[in-house]
Amino acid sequence: MSISIPRPEFPRPDFERQEWLNLNGEWDFEFDDNNIGETEGWYKAGEIDFSRKITVPFCYQCEMSGINDKSLHEIMWYRRTFNIPESFKNRRVLLNFGAVDYHARVWINGNFAGEHKGGYVQFKFDITNYVKETDNVIVVRVEDRYDTVQPRGKQYWKEKPDRCWYIATSGIWQTVWLEAVGEVNIERIRLTPDIDKRCVTGELHLDREAENLFMEVSIDYKGKNIVRMNSSIKDRITKFAVCLKEEDSVDEIHYWTPETPNLYDVQLTIKQNGKTLDSVKTYFGMRKISVCGDKILLNNKPLYQKLILDQGYWPESLLTPPSDEAIKFDIEMTKKMGFNGARKHQKIEDPRYYYWADKLGLLVWGEMPSAYNFNAEEIENITREWIDFINRDYNHPCIITWVPLNESWGVRNIYTDKNQQNFALALYYIAKAVDGTRLVSTNDGWENVKSDFCSIHDYVAWGDEFIEKYEDKSILYELNNSGRMLFAQGYKYEGQPVIITEYGGIAFESSDREAWGYHEAVKDVQSFLNRYSGITDAIRKTKYIRGYCYTQLTDVMQEINGLLTADRKLKVPLDEIRKINK
Repeated sequence: MSISIPRPEFPRPDFERQEWLNLNGEWDFEFDDNNIGETEGWYKAGEIDFSRKITVPFCYQCEMSGINDKSLHEIMWYRRTFNIPESFKNRRVLLNFGAVDYHARVWINGNFAGEHKGGYVQFKFDITNYVKETDNVIVVRVEDRYDTVQPRGKQYWKEKPDRCWYIATSGIWQTVWLEAVGEVNIERIRLTPDIDKRCVTGELHLDREAENLFMEVSIDYKGKNIVRMNSSIKDRITKFAVCLKEEDSVDEIHYWTPETPNLYDVQLTIKQNGKTLDSVKTYFGMRKISVCGDKILLNNKPLYQKLILDQGYWPESLLTPPSDEAIKFDIEMTKKMGFNGARKHQKIEDPRYYYWADKLGLLVWGEMPSAYNFNAEEIENITREWIDFINRDYNHPCIITWVPLNESWGVRNIYTDKNQQNFALALYYIAKAVDGTRLVSTNDGWENVKSDFCSIHDYVAWGDEFIEKYEDKSILYELNNSGRMLFAQGYKYEGQPVIITEYGGIAFESSDREAWGYHEAVKDVQSFLNRYSGITDAIRKTKYIRGYCYTQLTDVMQEINGLLTADRKLKVPLDEIRKINK
């Protein structure tokens, strides 16, 4: 891909095809504040001139889009032309959107191709029947209202950012691309490692059934082939298992850990009568996460989690990473500071973040963005996208925990409301049904129901205060924190691992009256280090606690409690942070 195209890299290294076309770059753009576009036929090719240009995949609210308009526009239209590459000839054409917030409707050459609701996950349409060789026109209408029943995370539902909520990201905000596939194609591959049996099980999903189909699976480790397997395909969904036997392995396989992020490369090809229909490259890591009593185990060994809360915002591009290098920088900086993981807070991240975390070795908690108004529509919206999130990112070894709810957001009465408790339980059990290999922190922070952790958010200012509060473990049966009980009514601590999943949030003094952190701001570096080290040391001295998550990696708009500024400059010496986490 040309380096002039923004975000030119393939967007899904965990599901990679060779034949593809990046549609990022300049698109025609128009706001539709009066909602007249469909009535006037804006989706028809060449009939309406759009007055603006936008750079995809950046939202209109950010600088990198070329528009940089922070005001509310609930409906927006995109349009561009494209040609079908010669290599796509006699192949089916899939149109992919990495993420569009929130409700997208798509037309190709005036033909309605489909629609999708949900702001954070990938979707696609087969547009084969609508395209021609050249001068194809794609039109996208997006509706993104200040609506609190749609999962929005930290995107504020008012125009001016406030407290820990920020400017919204509307419309296309991840890569748009085409792929060429055969008459039958691969929809999904699920790979489940089992380190105890030294094998990996697979689940191949095709878009349709067909006769005389065969599957070829090739697994490599660092360029050396480990396994080749051929099998016939009888059903649209086919399961298979592969044992890993390596000549150079004496007594163990190549595990994935933050220190040794070993990955196995997989090429999966489907053929019909000797002809290749589709081929996808993916990978997996031999990694197991489990709970034993009050301990968390990684590959059957005790794990102490040192996490950073990371909200994934950039001042010039908001939720969209400005470049692949920017993603990699954040992960590398996190590791350099001595953290072994990140809690991706209130955001389903760009898939390339999880790829770099897999490759560089960083544990990740995958968190569902919150909605904020409990009703039947919120339940439907969250549940649909929750399942899509888990399915999309199932193969990433870096992800060890799923978080469906945070601090009772969207379920404000969960302490006593049985309907809200049941919704939280449903999200827990859905995660376990879709992915039984990972842990779940159901309502992270307080008012816990059924959960694999006892997660606590506590922004106590000083270490001695923390020790006084938590030294006696019996506090877990009665804790009232931030005006909220630790467990919802009818639930209690049952001996599961305890993690402080939010703490710190220390800000430096600022002349900006809107800027804030937790407790009194510090005046200088030494004051910061005294407070930060005091609280962190106190957590680590509390023997029953199995990890922590510091708030936060970077400043985000008015919330200035990051270890880095919003433009990724260190506030305190890197070595000092690393020393505290060591």
